[in-house]
Amino acid sequence: MLKASSMTDYRALAVTTDFWRPGGSYLDKVTDALVAKVADHDFVIISEKALSTSMGRIMDESNIVPGLNAKIISQFWMRIVWGYFLGVLCHFGPRLLQRLRQYPLAPGSRHKQVSLGYAGLSQSLLFGSEGGIDGSNLPYSYVSLPLVNAGEIAQKIRNQILKALGKHVFVIIVDTDKTYSFRNFHFTSRPKPLRGIHSSAGVVGYIVGRSFGFRRRSTPLAVAGCKIKAEEALKVANTADRIRGPGSGATVWDMAARFRVPVTAVTWEMLSEISHKPIVILRQEPTKQPSSGSAIAKHKPGLALKEKL
Repeated sequence: MLKASSMTDYRALAVTTDFWRPGGSYLDKVTDALVAKVADHDFVIISEKALSTSMGRIMDESNIVPGLNAKIISQFWMRIVWGYFLGVLCHFGPRLLQRLRQYPLAPGSRHKQVSLGYAGLSQSLLFGSEGGIDGSNLPYSYVSLPLVNAGEIAQKIRNQILKALGKHVFVIIVDTDKTYSFRNFHFTSRPKPLRGIHSSAGVVGYIVGRSFGFRRRSTPLAVAGCKIKAEEALKVANTADRIRGPGSGATVWDMAARFRVPVTAVTWEMLSEISHKPIVILRQEPTKQPSSGSAIAKHKPGLALKEKL
């Protein structure tokens, strides 16, 4: 198994595909998207959300019956505690604070009931993406559930790329939920991150990371094909996240605002109309100063990239 260097620059390409709906083979979707684009020793960074959706790991919350705890969390904790206290402490902007103060009680209670049952109380007290459950870039009342075996899936994808395309690549599955870094210590509220990143106690870790302004980057969940330290994996994940963009929106509110409909009225057809980039390719280059006449500039990980391979 190769070891990825921590002293590299990268060239990057965000791979645009059709919107991945449930059904079909996620392995075929990945390899079809990479034909004539990928080379040996490239990083292939794939969105967990896209994989979960393709694999049918989604849940319709419209028929969920919320209990008392879910209703209390929605009406008091979300609207009051997050809207007026924790949101301010975590440096949320005025638009997000206003949305929290008007947190939708009926769909919000159903969502909190799902998160209580799936992820537990500490995760349910987060303002969103509780335990990796996420409703952005999904229609109606659907939410995606986190992968339970991200490492195995990453290895399957790597094997399929080798079989179908003949390329030896490094596969990383990432989630947009943030990892916070204090010097060399990395922690996230997200369960089951990559080794070397500590999974904190749900809402507590999130509040600490946001309120103290620690550096935050997307969370790598699994790597296949190489040995890589957590810091370098975070740089790769962050670079991929920046070039990929937010899709239909960073939150369910942003998604609904984009289409000018209520949160639960976004359709599959609406989502299919926009550009989706579930895969990013990063190509490692030796660290050196690019010449002034270089057609494709080289960038250090973590910077916003627009260049194509």
